[in-house]
Amino acid sequence: MARDSKGYRLQGKYSAGLTVAPVEMMKLGTKLTLFNLLSKTVFAALFILLLPFIIERINILQTDNELIRKREEVLNLIAEIGIEPFITPESEKEFGSYNILKEEFISLEKTEPTEEWNFIEVTQRKIEDETIDYRVLNYSFKFEEVTYLLEIGKSLASISNTHKNIRKVILVFLLVFIAVTLLSDIFYTERILRPLKRVIRKLETTSTPSLFDTTPVKTSTSDFVQLDTTIRDLMAKIGELFEKEQEITVNISHELMTPISVIQSKLENLLLQKDIDIAVSGQIEESLRTLHRLKTLVNSLLFIARIESRQYLKEDTFSVKELVKEVSDELAPIAADADIAFDEELKEDHLFRGANRTLIFSMLFNVLNNAIKNSSEHQHIGIKTVLANGRFSVIVADCGKGMTPRELDLLFARFRKKLNPNQDSTGIGLAITKTIADFHDILISVVSEPGEGTRFTFLFPEK
Repeated sequence: MARDSKGYRLQGKYSAGLTVAPVEMMKLGTKLTLFNLLSKTVFAALFILLLPFIIERINILQTDNELIRKREEVLNLIAEIGIEPFITPESEKEFGSYNILKEEFISLEKTEPTEEWNFIEVTQRKIEDETIDYRVLNYSFKFEEVTYLLEIGKSLASISNTHKNIRKVILVFLLVFIAVTLLSDIFYTERILRPLKRVIRKLETTSTPSLFDTTPVKTSTSDFVQLDTTIRDLMAKIGELFEKEQEITVNISHELMTPISVIQSKLENLLLQKDIDIAVSGQIEESLRTLHRLKTLVNSLLFIARIESRQYLKEDTFSVKELVKEVSDELAPIAADADIAFDEELKEDHLFRGANRTLIFSMLFNVLNNAIKNSSEHQHIGIKTVLANGRFSVIVADCGKGMTPRELDLLFARFRKKLNPNQDSTGIGLAITKTIADFHDILISVVSEPGEGTRFTFLFPEK
């Protein structure tokens, strides 16, 4: 467990309130982009593995077509000008020609009329004392009752060079294709998910259903239209339920206050009697303490209902640093009586505008007072003001008994503690803290471990 120089806990295993998404979770846009990238990578890998075979077949087919085309050109030329320019009495029976690099050759010779040739093969030819591998087209034909054999060849070296050039061009094209399609996928995914991000943003910026933006999100995607409509309907229903709950809470609280005050008055009058029995007096005092807790609870419920119905004004501008100091000074005597020390590091300040100073005081007071109650003698409670990444926060950290994951889940729930006749807590103090924080758009994060203490962080909204 990490601690800072003052000794109180900085981080823990469990957290509540403002939490960070697990590392294994990803955004939908990221998943779509990764899937597109992975699918293209797999396709490219398979294509590259098959590329040599594909290029070889294409190259051979192209070479064979080229040899056939040249054969037709030669036959057409012979049909036009005759055989004499190629085979003359001086050249006896053969004609041969090849280019200067010996990449191609053409030969024409007389052959036996019984032989028919029409195939392509790979063979060697010796040209000027140099043996070269060629892909050769062999074709026999008759001209003026004489059978001739036509051979047209292309060297395998030139075919291999063409193979390499084709492979380079295809690989470059493939890389460009993957890059362009990936960028287009990212752009399209970002564009198509914008309505979803708007819906999420509306939810994130809504502290209460009554403030939810009911403006429909503009999108041509029917799924997002349905999602937005469903969320708007859901927020409307939740808002109605909240209003009914607040109304019921206020009505019940008001109705309870009258009988509580009457019973309290009668019990106090009984205590004023001179001949009252000591045992009865003790029972009456215990009943009065219970009534006091009940009265505090009712007032707390009314307090929460008024905050949630936004009956409090937010017109104050004040220094948060000075307010934190005021809270710690007020609780300092209580902490001193419990032999608990405050370690204050109030270096940063924040001018909070458009807020309710009294409510913020109660919010910080509840948390710091709770830290005192959960700390033992000779322990320290850290109080910090921090400015990081342009956001101001107040941190209250104790070294007390800490909380289990189950307790963290119920941390801000109302009545999470059972009323104990020997305990003044109503179990609603942190619920008030959360309600005030939501009212001011302050994010609360809580980190705690059993036996290691608890840290509350109040992240104030940006200026």
